[in-house]
Amino acid sequence: CTYREAGQGPALVLLHGIGSGARSWSKQCAGLSARMRVVAWDAPGYGGSSALPVERPDPSAYAASLARLLDALEVTRAHLVGHSLGTVVALRFAAAYPARVISLTLASLSSGHARLGADEQTRLRDARLADLEALGPAGLAQKRALRLLSDGATEEQKQSVIQTMSLVRPDGYRQAVWMLSGADTGADLARLPDGMPVQIIYGDADLVTTPHSIGRVAAQRPHSDVHFIAAAGHAVYV
Repeated sequence: CTYREAGQGPALVLLHGIGSGARSWSKQCAGLSARMRVVAWDAPGYGGSSALPVERPDPSAYAASLARLLDALEVTRAHLVGHSLGTVVALRFAAAYPARVISLTLASLSSGHARLGADEQTRLRDARLADLEALGPAGLAQKRALRLLSDGATEEQKQSVIQTMSLVRPDGYRQAVWMLSGADTGADLARLPDGMPVQIIYGDADLVTTPHSIGRVAAQRPHSDVHFIAAAGHAVYV
């Protein structure tokens, strides 16, 4: 598993979205490493990380991979931050290994597709996979990346998101699509201990995980802290 690491102190672990990678967290690594040990992973099949050994993994496979990385880094407990697809991994990890999570931050929270009808699940999954096969990573980035940003994004921000998505590996992306298709973050949220600090962050101009869909999942844990960033899109970390 490849990763980026900076700083010393309490561990802060950053988990990226489906069209991203560890490099997307570069400004968070720079900005927070003065007071924390910041670790941004490349999920299985992203960056230089090996893909998972199964074609259609579930969130538990990603959570186990994260646990192995933290073991190798001798991180016993961490503040955990997930973005979009990373929220699926973060929630499954927190549900499976609650003693290892100091706090949980869910940015642009994905609900997963498990509760959708079978036809809708298939439609969403097949659309992503078809775009990947037809366009390749670079074409996928040209088609999808700007949808992650609001109208107020700068040209630098647009190019950063496009470049990062264009580096996605097809094997990792395919596995992530299958994982998202079977994920149910609401179920994992319900498994968390009552005492685990949870905050939810979203952009109020998010077209992918909309404020409405996030609110529907967040309502399951009404004592969580919820924050929005005005005029921010799905790639709220930008």
